[in-house]
Amino acid sequence: MAKLIDYKNVDIYRKELLVLKNVNFSLEEGEFTYLIGRVGSGKSSLMKTMYAEIPIDNGEATIFDYDLNKIKRRDVPMLRRQIGIVFQDFQLLSDRSVYDNLLFVLKATGWKNKAEIDERINEVLKEVGMSNKSYKMPHELSGGEQQRIAIARALLNKPKLILADEPTGALDSHTGREVLGMLQQMHDEGHTVVLITHDNSIAVQADRIIRLEDGRVVYDGDAHAPEAVVQPTLLPDEEEKA
Repeated sequence: MAKLIDYKNVDIYRKELLVLKNVNFSLEEGEFTYLIGRVGSGKSSLMKTMYAEIPIDNGEATIFDYDLNKIKRRDVPMLRRQIGIVFQDFQLLSDRSVYDNLLFVLKATGWKNKAEIDERINEVLKEVGMSNKSYKMPHELSGGEQQRIAIARALLNKPKLILADEPTGALDSHTGREVLGMLQQMHDEGHTVVLITHDNSIAVQADRIIRLEDGRVVYDGDAHAPEAVVQPTLLPDEEEKA
């Protein structure tokens, strides 16, 4: 299988603060991988480097055919067209309908033909079971419905890679399982998926786990191995909440 992502000895910084050190991993086409670790372990920062939201200065990193150390600003939109991103808080535009949210993305990524636009929007809404919701405003939808629309948005440009950052974090457990089922279905249909979670209980559904702890990758391998999921040591304030 083709290698989509390759990181070698990468250090990741946020505002001059070292978040992750010496990251080494590669991702092949068709994999379903979970990034796990407690809140603040650097999962989202690692994912943001994949779509050039956070720059990479140390080490070597490539995604598709892009060198993330040298990527030019003008090339970032082209990179992101090949990536579908699903956020925990949905990030739908509150001032426009479901249809217009999806239309905004297609126009921003170069679609011009109205018939083709309508056809693609109808296709992705059907995929996520929301064909009859195109006229709704985001505030008229439940959290689960909003996340379905967010997944539809991620699928619009038929991406090579889907990145999901805590996609069940704002949902109840039943709705969360439905969303995870949709992401698993996308994987079954051939999409490569990377999913962030701090919930170890759902990570066993993956093929592979990359676990982050203390600023490093401490495990990268089979999700079903005994050492794959280990509860990280809680911080004092987290212990009080536990």
